[in-house]
Amino acid sequence: MARAASTQRKVTVTIVAWVVALVIFFPILWTVLTSFKSEGDAINISHFFQTPWSIESYFEVQSRSDYFRHFFNSVIISVGSTLLALLFSIPAAWSMAFAPTSRTRDIMMWMLSTKMMPAVGVLVPIYLIFKTLGLLDNAWGLMIVLMLMNLPIVIWMLYTYFKEIPVDILEAARMDGATLGKELVYVLVPMAVPGIASTLLLNIILAWNEAFWTLNLTAANAAPLTAFIASYSSPEGLFWAKLSAASTLAIAPILVLGWISQKQLVRGLTFGAVK
Repeated sequence: MARAASTQRKVTVTIVAWVVALVIFFPILWTVLTSFKSEGDAINISHFFQTPWSIESYFEVQSRSDYFRHFFNSVIISVGSTLLALLFSIPAAWSMAFAPTSRTRDIMMWMLSTKMMPAVGVLVPIYLIFKTLGLLDNAWGLMIVLMLMNLPIVIWMLYTYFKEIPVDILEAARMDGATLGKELVYVLVPMAVPGIASTLLLNIILAWNEAFWTLNLTAANAAPLTAFIASYSSPEGLFWAKLSAASTLAIAPILVLGWISQKQLVRGLTFGAVK
């Protein structure tokens, strides 16, 4: 009886999981399908699957915009902001995990609370600061602002992973004469590779998909793929097929990255869950 109930529970959970996955994936699937339609057929839902398929929108998108320039901008900005975030967050997470004070928890909660503030609330001062420093429409400027935006999440994730590492190992390294730098580079980081890798992947995804800051702080030179997508919205209306083609080209690289690294991502997210 118990075995039958357990089997029924597993089947129910599996069905629910598939339904949720399909609901989440459906917009992506519809976008991809729409990208292979003409503009007239894209809005004709009643005959959507009866109309011919075409790759005309992809050719028009590439002829109108330089996709690869936006793609390389996205790679540089997302990877650069992630590396900057790790450079600052690893020492910060180490100090909070292995040298906590009475204020550590308050500091961490304060950092996390900054994510609750609407980004538009600080747009004007950041825009004026970037204009003064010459960082508008600049890849370095976007890397800095995206690093600062995601830094609280990165520190929290690394703090969680570092807390699972036994302090005795670090103390043994110190007794063997390891300096703080060697302790971080040769002991802590290698032991936390799964957690660092999952944090790195998550931060790249967040930076890749960021639209608010990229649309407000760039114009042409440093515009990533989010700005590439937005260029297909105009006062005359939306070009559904071209917009879908641009969106598909923009999300394809990050989807492939997620698919390839899903095992590492899951391993990192469950790092330390079972002792």
